[in-house]
Amino acid sequence: MKKELVKNRTEWQLQEAKAMFSEVIKSAFSKPQIITVRGKKTAVILSFEDYQKLSGPRQTLYEFIQNSPLRDVALKLPRRQSEEMRKVSL
Repeated sequence: MKKELVKNRTEWQLQEAKAMFSEVIKSAFSKPQIITVRGKKTAVILSFEDYQKLSGPRQTLYEFIQNSPLRDVALKLPRRQSEEMRKVSL
């Protein structure tokens, strides 16, 4: 298979992936590579860096907000000043 065609591929049949495993791995550095079995998308090969991003420690919502560069931005949220209470049906 020509290198130009291999470089731009992102989807491989299992037999092709086996035969060209080194190329599949090299391609995974730039884009995740999808492996199909009988036409069904079955597996994905991705770079370790991408894997770490997906499986790394999760932040709580509080931590996310505290680490936000917009944390100190003051928001002005207008509120309606009505004397009537909302009617809520239960």
